[in-house]
Amino acid sequence: MIEVEHLTKKYGDVTAVSDLSFTIEPGQIYGFLGPNGAGKSTTMNIMTGCLSATEGHVRIDGYDIFEEPDKAKRLIGYLPEQPPLYLNETPLEYLRFVGEAKGLRGGALNEQLQEVLRQTGIDGVKHRRIGDLSKGYRQRVGIAQALLGNPQMIILDEPTVGLDPLQIIEIRDLIKELGKTHTVIFSSHILSEVQAICDKVLIISKGHLAAFDTPENLERHMTSQEIILTADAPQDRAVDPLTKVEWIQLLELTEPEPGLTRARLKAEGEDLKEALRALFFAFAEEKIALLELTVEKASLEKIFIELTEFAEKEEQSYGGDPET
Repeated sequence: MIEVEHLTKKYGDVTAVSDLSFTIEPGQIYGFLGPNGAGKSTTMNIMTGCLSATEGHVRIDGYDIFEEPDKAKRLIGYLPEQPPLYLNETPLEYLRFVGEAKGLRGGALNEQLQEVLRQTGIDGVKHRRIGDLSKGYRQRVGIAQALLGNPQMIILDEPTVGLDPLQIIEIRDLIKELGKTHTVIFSSHILSEVQAICDKVLIISKGHLAAFDTPENLERHMTSQEIILTADAPQDRAVDPLTKVEWIQLLELTEPEPGLTRARLKAEGEDLKEALRALFFAFAEEKIALLELTVEKASLEKIFIELTEFAEKEEQSYGGDPET
């Protein structure tokens, strides 16, 4: 478990992270989202002990990363945005060096080397020069070094940046597999990627925590679900059934073509299924056919934009620190 409490990082007059607090529970995959300059990489570097904090604490399974760094760091595997690879070495040579630096020796080292080579799918290129490998394979080597020492938590900073679509899918599948045996935290700019594989999402904006929840709860609570319907009737007839459903708010009414009415609605304070049912029967009572009746759910991308824009407006209102 990782506990981040009131974390703040300042560079002179610039605040990169401001009073950040959250808890990472074991056995889940967490997505770290935020625009450029939001403070994601700074937070990750502090969580892994690579960077000091101005204020606050980070505890890894109870060990303070600043006061007991040796014990805390043994529990973390870290892949920074720029993997620290030695391009003239082979993956096997490089991983052996990293394993020894982590204190592994003899049979234990050889056993872990074979395991991380298998996990990351690089056994077939272990004798090739790292500089001759594709970026996708280099990322796999970087992830393999993070796995050495069998840490409880894996922290990956932008593990898919710069990869082609096929490589992104491969790394995404690898993260899913790692999530079965490790707690995984990774940052990404690809919202669909986070939505597809994460159990929980942290959204950071201007160094502040804008949201922390499951993708499903963010979709359900952060932005209202809207109802779209198309009725086989002109507007003057289509409006009558809409007025009979009391908890429906009309957002937009258009005529996509003569004789058809398209309405964008929002159900206020009622169960969505009940709203859909009421709309259906209201139009049926007037003998008006519904050609379309769908729910437009909020996408994670829309939620991300709304939350980060809101955080920026709040900061401007209260005279916050400049962007990093």
